[in-house]
Amino acid sequence: MGLRRPPGPRADGARGAAPGALAWRSVTTSTNPCLPGDPGPDPAAVARVVAAALDEDLGPAPGRDVTTQATVAGAVVGTADLAARADGVVAGLVVVPEVLAQVAARLGLPTPTTAWLVPDGTTVGAGDVVGRLTGPVQVLLVAERTLLNLVSRASGVATHTHRWTRALAGTGARVLDTRKTTPGLRALEKYAVRCGGGTNKRMGLHDVAMVKDNHVVAAGSVAAAVAAVRAAFPDVPVQVEVDRPEQADEALDAGADFLLLDNMDDATLRATVDRVRAREPQTGHVDLEATGSLTLDRAAAVAATGVDYLSVGALTHSSPILDLGLDLHAG
Repeated sequence: MGLRRPPGPRADGARGAAPGALAWRSVTTSTNPCLPGDPGPDPAAVARVVAAALDEDLGPAPGRDVTTQATVAGAVVGTADLAARADGVVAGLVVVPEVLAQVAARLGLPTPTTAWLVPDGTTVGAGDVVGRLTGPVQVLLVAERTLLNLVSRASGVATHTHRWTRALAGTGARVLDTRKTTPGLRALEKYAVRCGGGTNKRMGLHDVAMVKDNHVVAAGSVAAAVAAVRAAFPDVPVQVEVDRPEQADEALDAGADFLLLDNMDDATLRATVDRVRAREPQTGHVDLEATGSLTLDRAAAVAATGVDYLSVGALTHSSPILDLGLDLHAG
């Protein structure tokens, strides 16, 4: 199967593989698969999700794989290639060592080593090998489905995100993710968004305040809601959701740091953007984020209204997986 040369930067900011097949021995490998310049997902969050996934697959720790443990002796050592079955952007390779380590600990066997041809965030083609795992075959086979589930999921998010970054290339606008993530997988999925060239918004309810319509109803007004957040959490940025142009004035008067323009058509978006920008000599620049059922075919038009960001829940709630496989070498 073909192997692609580790990629360099591309003009659009993505990392893409150069064409041409290479033998494994001619490719420089790495033990660090993390997206270059990125710390990766929170290790504690990764460890928790891996432990939970293994409990599901093997039963409560240490658990068992009745097929593999019956048919493969613990002393047998082998090598397996992690390979793409479809074109896309690979992400989540950083979870593989954790899966292997936890499985090895459960089985009382050595942890396999990993060698990566490419880091997370790389565009790969069907048939490309992205990494090689070497160690006890029992560990490789017991870990197989868990590591494929996690890497395929993350790679699907990265691939879909990359479609959005390409659609917005040259517009000045950027794509944001949301909190519409798979329970337990938020750290991994938001890392995958970064691997696809997207930008994380808030990680949760704890780091950014978003004043939505229900908060306004509960507080009595936008001004009261923003003032309450400022009083309780003065160090937290405050965003206000608006769904018509005149609400932008109320949000700006209340001192919002940035605005969420919800479910507006292009004409309404442009009118709201113009209204906010006209006040910038007094307010300074206020970031504007469009959201609400946005689609790829509309991305450029929405960006052309002058918003800074497009937030897209579908990056994490509707991305199909990227098909990958683990191929054990014969003999």
